[in-house]
Amino acid sequence: QLQSKVLILTICAAGIGGTFQYGYNISIINAPTSYIQAFMNETWLERTGVPLESNVILLLWSLTVSAYPLGGLTGALVAGPMAIMLGRKMSLLLNNVFVIIAAVLSGFSRMAKSFEMIMLSRFFTGMNAGVSMNIQPMYLAESAPKKLRGAVALTSASFTALGLVLGQVVGLRELLGGEESWPFLLASNAVPALIQLTALPWFPESPRYLLIDRGDKESCISALQKLRGSSDLGAELEEMLAEQAALKGQRAKNPWELFRNPALRWQVVSIVVLSSAMQLCGNDSMYFYAAYVFQEAGIPQDKIPYVVIGTGSCELITSVTCNMIIDYAGRRPLLLGGYIFMAGWAIVFMVALSQQTQISWMPYLSMACIFAYILSFGIGPAGVTGVLPTEVFDQMSRPAAYMICGSLLWFNLFLVGTAFPFIVKSLAHFCYVPFLVVCVCTALYVGFFLPETKGKSFLEISEEFKKRNFKAQTHAVFYKGPEEIKSTVL
Repeated sequence: QLQSKVLILTICAAGIGGTFQYGYNISIINAPTSYIQAFMNETWLERTGVPLESNVILLLWSLTVSAYPLGGLTGALVAGPMAIMLGRKMSLLLNNVFVIIAAVLSGFSRMAKSFEMIMLSRFFTGMNAGVSMNIQPMYLAESAPKKLRGAVALTSASFTALGLVLGQVVGLRELLGGEESWPFLLASNAVPALIQLTALPWFPESPRYLLIDRGDKESCISALQKLRGSSDLGAELEEMLAEQAALKGQRAKNPWELFRNPALRWQVVSIVVLSSAMQLCGNDSMYFYAAYVFQEAGIPQDKIPYVVIGTGSCELITSVTCNMIIDYAGRRPLLLGGYIFMAGWAIVFMVALSQQTQISWMPYLSMACIFAYILSFGIGPAGVTGVLPTEVFDQMSRPAAYMICGSLLWFNLFLVGTAFPFIVKSLAHFCYVPFLVVCVCTALYVGFFLPETKGKSFLEISEEFKKRNFKAQTHAVFYKGPEEIKSTVL
């Protein structure tokens, strides 16, 4: 039982300073919105003697909010080189530096009378989340035994959801969401960072990284023994050595090399489609809508924050459920089911919104839709999307694949965040049409093109993709004509 304990503790140590921070920092910024805007106005008034106009305050606020995804994008781009040069575990540890800088900046922003410090701190917080969203699933999936790989890598999604809920709870007025305490609320993200800095050094580095990237067989075996205990490591080691032999002489790839490599075509298309869909499916916008819909349903204004915690808990419950079933159900059914259900709920939600004023019980239906939508997202897309890059790419392409994935994730988060208010303005009740289209297209892609990766070794998965990538080529083998024509066959 000891080895499973080590694995569980490794997961917790990586998660608490990893993707937990992503969820936590997304949700803590919501509570003090009005206080920070007032603070911006006051500081400007003190500096210049002129108050800010309301649209300038809004602009400054949206810059503060969008500093987070921009930091995330930067973090996703440095994560690849960090994972290769420093290793997975060391990168996660160093990553806490960003959060601690951020916490110091935001914690002292009121004393220093500077709202620019808050913007900067959101950028650094984003960087931390960008790095951990890429490196944590990679570290965990490489450390896990094959039959538990899906469940272990999926804990990243559970930690994100846990962060969301805890951020909502800590942001309540009774705790740190009050007018006096918002600098402490924004600086509270240093706590998980300190927990990780004390806990993670005791656990082993990813055995795959040690063997395949570093060529250090001794350390790899000792890391495996720590993680697996005394159980027979022969088969697992053999598999890793086979992968090492298959990758002999290769160096870690860059993101643009993945796009150019015909042997990786379907893998790249799959992660591009799925990681874009994850942000473009409208799940985060549901949170944006939550407060408005709950208000329409007649929930008193001061009780709304508590109901919103319910929506966060929904995502937490489903991602934990998904954890338990992913290695039985497989990746495809969860993704497919998730997107199909979301498409269905999006239609019901739009109908409910348009009838909101006519029919008395409609607000309750739209409330149910919000919960159902978030549940459908949590059961499949939320978790499985983060596991796939680890499974469909080999050791040398994996960091680059996560860079592509992460960049798309953050860019689309920024895009949806900026565009959604305008979509609502122009489409009113039918603002979910773009998201509906995304859900339907993604479901079709998963249904027709994505192979199942459950319970297969990394080598078996890449063999399966090799067949897909070169399916068209096998017909074109006899023709040795000019290059251009051959490439159109693919």
